[in-house]
Amino acid sequence: MLLLFLADGPIGYYEAIFQFRNCSSEVLGYSRKLIDKQGGHVVKIVEQKNGVDFYLDSWRLAVFLGKRLKKVFSGETKISRKLFGVSRIKSKKVYRVTVLFRCLKSL
Repeated sequence: MLLLFLADGPIGYYEAIFQFRNCSSEVLGYSRKLIDKQGGHVVKIVEQKNGVDFYLDSWRLAVFLGKRLKKVFSGETKISRKLFGVSRIKSKKVYRVTVLFRCLKSL
């Protein structure tokens, strides 16, 4: 099996899903700038019925982004995780993190 690798891992690999719900384009633009500034990568963007999902390569970046957006914009943040598997190299549990940011008022 041939895998293509980016700087941090195989193409399409993500550690976190950041869910924007009922947010304006201003919030999305601010988030993209912050992700680029922190050196993160958006692996995939999925349009949902009432928002957008960003698939990120770093769970730490997703948690940081959630806390920052809660400070800057009025909104609600929820963080959850799901067991993804066990690392073969370190024998540690690997989790996928989901961060939900719900705007209380649309800007």
